[in-house]
Amino acid sequence: MFDDPRITAVGLLFEAHAGLSARFAAQFEEHGLSAVEFEVLTRLARSPENQLRMTDLAAQTSLSTSGVTRVVDRMERDGLLCRRACPSDRRSSYACVTVAGLKRLDETLPGHLRIIEQWFTGQLEPAALRALLDGLRQVRDAVHPGATAGSVESAPEEQPAVK
Repeated sequence: MFDDPRITAVGLLFEAHAGLSARFAAQFEEHGLSAVEFEVLTRLARSPENQLRMTDLAAQTSLSTSGVTRVVDRMERDGLLCRRACPSDRRSSYACVTVAGLKRLDETLPGHLRIIEQWFTGQLEPAALRALLDGLRQVRDAVHPGATAGSVESAPEEQPAVK
């Protein structure tokens, strides 16, 4: 029972995640960011007009609404984000990346991409990487359906293949 391939699959996923996360954390720290702050900046920078409704940001990051509020408060104090009222719903607001936030992200991304290439994507042949990405999207969509909340449309690599 303990050699069940399902346990092995999840164990390998956790081990790979832990190894990558440790490498990312050290690199983020060099730029004065936490992993959550980097994720927030990245998700906002990849969104239309560099902004998301706070509720969509919470859904995309799997943080609670209050958790996102605390992170955005901190990042707003640091000048990386700002809030903007939603013109169509007074109860909602947007988190927006500032110029300083985009600059910090631009400074962080080259090292982040080197780590990804060295320890993740560069470890796989192109066909294996495509298969892994397809499989991860399928699992992500099942276990985290809000991961793309607030996106106007999926990025080209996110769109399902036509059969």
